[in-house]
Amino acid sequence: MEKLIKFKIDGVEYNAKENETVLDVCKKNDIFIPTFCHDDRFASEAACRMCLVETSNSNKLMTSCTLIPTEGVEIQTNSDIVLEARQEVLKLTWASHPNDCVVCEADGNCKLQDYMYYYDIPSEKEYNIEVRDFEIDDSNKFFYIDPSKCILCGKCINVCDQLVGVGALSFNERGKDTYVSFAFNKGMDFSTCVSCGNCVSVCPTGALVEKSHTKFRTKETRKVRTTCPYCGVGCQFNLVLKGDTVVRVDPINTTPNEGLLCIKGKFAYRYINHPNRLKSPLIKKNGVFYEATWEEAYTLIVNKISQAKKTYGSSAFAGLTSAKCTNEENYLFQKFMRIIFGTNNIDHCARLCHASTVTGLATTLGSGAMTNSISEVKNHDVIFVIGSNTTETHPVIGSFMRQAKKSGAKIIVAEPRKIDLAKEADLFVQIKPGTNVALLNGMMNVIYNENLYDKEFIRKRTENFDDFIKVVKQYPPERCAKICGCSVDGIIEAARIYAAGEKAGIYYAMGITQHSNGTNHVKSIANLAMLTGNIGKESSGINPLRGQNNVQGACDVGGLPDVYPGYQKVHLPEVKAKFEKAWGVKLSDEIGHSLLSHITHGAKDHSIKFLYIMGENPIVSDPDITNVKEALNNMNFIVVQDIFLTETAQYADVVLPASSYAEKDGTFTNTERRVQRIRKALDPIGDSKPDWVIIQELMTLLGYPQHFNHPSEIMDEIASLSPIYAGINYDRIDKIGLQWPVHNKNHPGTKYLHKDKFSRGLGLFTPIEYLGAKELPDDEYPLTLTTGRVLYHFHTRTMTGKCTRINELVPNNFIEINQITAKKYKLDDMEEVIIKSRRGETTAEVHITDIIGDNIIFMPFHFADGANMLTNVVLDETCDIPELKVAACEIVKKS
Repeated sequence: MEKLIKFKIDGVEYNAKENETVLDVCKKNDIFIPTFCHDDRFASEAACRMCLVETSNSNKLMTSCTLIPTEGVEIQTNSDIVLEARQEVLKLTWASHPNDCVVCEADGNCKLQDYMYYYDIPSEKEYNIEVRDFEIDDSNKFFYIDPSKCILCGKCINVCDQLVGVGALSFNERGKDTYVSFAFNKGMDFSTCVSCGNCVSVCPTGALVEKSHTKFRTKETRKVRTTCPYCGVGCQFNLVLKGDTVVRVDPINTTPNEGLLCIKGKFAYRYINHPNRLKSPLIKKNGVFYEATWEEAYTLIVNKISQAKKTYGSSAFAGLTSAKCTNEENYLFQKFMRIIFGTNNIDHCARLCHASTVTGLATTLGSGAMTNSISEVKNHDVIFVIGSNTTETHPVIGSFMRQAKKSGAKIIVAEPRKIDLAKEADLFVQIKPGTNVALLNGMMNVIYNENLYDKEFIRKRTENFDDFIKVVKQYPPERCAKICGCSVDGIIEAARIYAAGEKAGIYYAMGITQHSNGTNHVKSIANLAMLTGNIGKESSGINPLRGQNNVQGACDVGGLPDVYPGYQKVHLPEVKAKFEKAWGVKLSDEIGHSLLSHITHGAKDHSIKFLYIMGENPIVSDPDITNVKEALNNMNFIVVQDIFLTETAQYADVVLPASSYAEKDGTFTNTERRVQRIRKALDPIGDSKPDWVIIQELMTLLGYPQHFNHPSEIMDEIASLSPIYAGINYDRIDKIGLQWPVHNKNHPGTKYLHKDKFSRGLGLFTPIEYLGAKELPDDEYPLTLTTGRVLYHFHTRTMTGKCTRINELVPNNFIEINQITAKKYKLDDMEEVIIKSRRGETTAEVHITDIIGDNIIFMPFHFADGANMLTNVVLDETCDIPELKVAACEIVKKS
């Protein structure tokens, strides 16, 4: 039983746990103690001296943030001597501080101002101390540093170093000349700063301030808690609004982000109030869009649906639901498609990113989702990152990895590029794109031959080990090193480090999944985890990192051609009967068409006539953009509902203006399976409507009335039909979301999967042979193209592309090549070149770097003229994911 220390605070008895400070106990019991430098997330330094308290066992005042109480001690937090000491600290601080509160950007959001008011400190300065006077550092695009207003609490430095793990800020000079600046005092451009803004969020004064687009005072604002609309981490923050304009984002120190944000979450909110938002329906006539009323748009859509269904039947319809819309909207959309259109031709961009994860992990483990929680990252003893640029694509998880490293965890990175995380990893194995299976087989060969595998776990929890190990024996590290283009020692060391971990976690993303044999890459990941018994435990498992805010949820609630909500198979008679009874209609048991294998190709061969797209942008996101454009041009009728006139919306016959996440209620499900609330912060822009309202109104007009008054009622219907969401309702997830499976209203949710047994019973070992990419370099196209994301943009730039300062950081398409490749093609840094593949060509700016291998090109996919002009449409036969990560290409100098 844990020992508790009994002591008194202001005459009342309290209990403290071991190593719990007086300040910790006070905060838990709502006893006010002022602080400038303290933050629960890192060790206190007692720099500010504001939290002083009086103790019965010392004649000195003590800092409560570092004071561990002893049995029976009596603490006074508000005695005369304590108040006098705090007032003295404030007077000294104020003496050197500029007296410009009335014009300061932080007015109303400043702890110094608040505490001076609370402790009755007059504005007239008592001490004749030189007022701090430093130049403002304006070198960052998103915030400025005003050292004159800095009180030297060090909080920004500690957040940047200890929590984010970047270390971009530091103290410079000494004594009264001390100030905070970017490291080495050379400005933003020469620092490691990633503009996450976490320093701005914790600054207690006006020393670090966002460069606001809208003038406001804090007293004019209100806050609404919601969930970040960018990557799959699901960060919690407050939207700060002046009227109906978002003016700031403040992180919340709670699960899962623990008060951290990335540059997109903190600063990329301007698109919400952007003037180019769609504000009314658009109907295309003779190739030109004209504004229309909702009644006109609905009437046209209803007539076209009725005509097409009568002429061509249900199989001629297809719909793309959205990883950016809420669970409730995705649920209603798939219901709309299955009931009104009579088809299972439903898909979305999960097909492009983690279809192989769903298939591969469902086959081997029984569930195709992240097995652990984000909070568990910091407790790993080994972290194996493969096929993921985590610090750029999931920055908060990347920061947690860095925190784990500081706590002693070892990090292995296997990637074609020497990403930032690789630079601080214990081991970096640089492999050729598409060679993951060879690397993993080589590691497992070493683990088996050196007797590092978990025999007991294999015996009790798995099957098919003998067939699996026969194949692994054929992959000694020497053979695999030749395939991967890495050293033999690197494979051996990676195997030993991973196998030695008691709490080892694997983290991967699209570098594993986006291959013509991506399902096998995922199965190989499962093989490695099971071989060492590193699964089914806290801080030990397989963690596919989902790339969009609700790509997990869109899959969960049935946005796929083969499953109803909760991954219940459409072809199973008992499942079909269940949903027919619930919805009161006859349903199709035919597995629908997936995005690329049939919907796009079906448009080209005219078997798909009518396409309804909600919040997707395939003109940018899908491989071989030329092919996608041809397919959309062949479609008889296209409806797009979105927040902007996207590249895809321009091909539509009708465009419906949708509300952004900030203008509606609902839920997102993040990468760790946590269902979280989003909350309406402002009214819909113009005449736009929430997606769920649009779909509901169309369903009603088409003869299937829906009467949901609020998204919470849609979630109740989801819970009634999906066993993994059965215990979820809005009341239960109001403060902290729940992780599925949530079996009933009393179930606490599931922190990590496969604790006692796998979802399928026994974990399935799968013999996997290495197969190369379908298109490899040759004489005509001698280079290998690989693709990915960058920190500053999100998916197809529909949102980040509307944020001017974000765009200034990465304004155009580019390629990364190394010095050897550049020399071979006689290229200079920043030169514009033509890149060609068998599917098309595009132009890009050359960035010469040392992080990529010879004859390999990296190009981001965010741009309409980016990587997907060139990428390959060849598919994984198991799950229809395209081989976006490997294509043969050529560089041509512009004449």
